[in-house]
Amino acid sequence: MSITIKTTYLGNLRTENIHLQSGAKIITDAPSDNRGKGEAFSPTDLFATSLGNCIMTIMGITAMDNGIDIEGTQLNITKIMASDPRRVSEVVLEFIFPGKEYTEQQKHIIESVAGISPVPLSVSLNLKQSIKFNW
Repeated sequence: MSITIKTTYLGNLRTENIHLQSGAKIITDAPSDNRGKGEAFSPTDLFATSLGNCIMTIMGITAMDNGIDIEGTQLNITKIMASDPRRVSEVVLEFIFPGKEYTEQQKHIIESVAGISPVPLSVSLNLKQSIKFNW
């Protein structure tokens, strides 16, 4: 098993994360409502982003396999926090598909894979995942 990501704590509630295969870097900050600067994604922002991007990726794979063009699809992600304990209680994912003529069958194919990718299947059942599709 090889290391995927190397993380360094930079102080002041900031981390630097390096994806070893690509060399890509992500900085995180604690959110401003939790003693951080809020100048970068927070860990919980990345969690919500991972959830949405994983679903978008499986939709892209499914679209590719079925000859459906979803290029240009946008995603609005809303993270809702709870307290006691502090945690992400809900992630609202609103997919906005480009103004193309999709058939009902194509819509069904894309929508049917929304909850079956690795991140949605890996999180706690206590997390509410609200998914909206705007065709």
